[in-house]
Amino acid sequence: MTDRKAELAENLARVEERIAAACAAAGRPRDEVTLIVVTKTYPASDVRILHGLGVRHVAENRDQDAAPKAAACADLDLSWHFVGQLQTNKVRSVVGYADVVQSVDRIKLVSSLSAAAERAGRELGCLIQVALDAEAGGRGDRGGVSPDGVGELAAALDEAPGLRLAGLMTVAPLVGEYAGRQRAAFDRLMDLSTALRATRPAANMVSAGMSADLEDAIAAGATHVRVGTAVLGVRPKLG
Repeated sequence: MTDRKAELAENLARVEERIAAACAAAGRPRDEVTLIVVTKTYPASDVRILHGLGVRHVAENRDQDAAPKAAACADLDLSWHFVGQLQTNKVRSVVGYADVVQSVDRIKLVSSLSAAAERAGRELGCLIQVALDAEAGGRGDRGGVSPDGVGELAAALDEAPGLRLAGLMTVAPLVGEYAGRQRAAFDRLMDLSTALRATRPAANMVSAGMSADLEDAIAAGATHVRVGTAVLGVRPKLG
């Protein structure tokens, strides 16, 4: 076993233990929570190692990193999630490899994704990114729509060919009433998910929690956690 494979295996095992313990503490079956490994800034070789260790969901937040990495790993049975703020000029590229876009936060993006998905003959899962630090009608510092905007985006996704409303996503906010209160933030997201599922039961995916706060997310009811650093290590700074 190479040094890197041994390192990733050890880190992955530690994260799996945390997820299992959090599920047990919340009285939830382990298989209710899917681990998505965020591989940004790390090479395709790491993705291959992770696949060999059983990882099937990976995420990226920059198309310029994701597109070549997805192409290099096209032979692997992986689900690719795009989790970063997405500009419309990158949509066509992202639709080429992403199975899920977790950062849908405006009507213009829905239209662009729909057109690209239709051209590519693909169905794309979409999560509405909720910004819990946003004022009513606004957007968050790290992308996302304010909670009052979820309904409008959901309606747009309902009508968008090539797109499927899969659920909601959030990033624990750094400012506002939920800053430093991850569990409260994730509880709020679950309230919004419950309301959404009342009319759209298939939109049951809730993506929340990262390396530092995955336990809070699982306790609140998240179905997917996005973990990077705890699996891959501290990222090198981008130039």
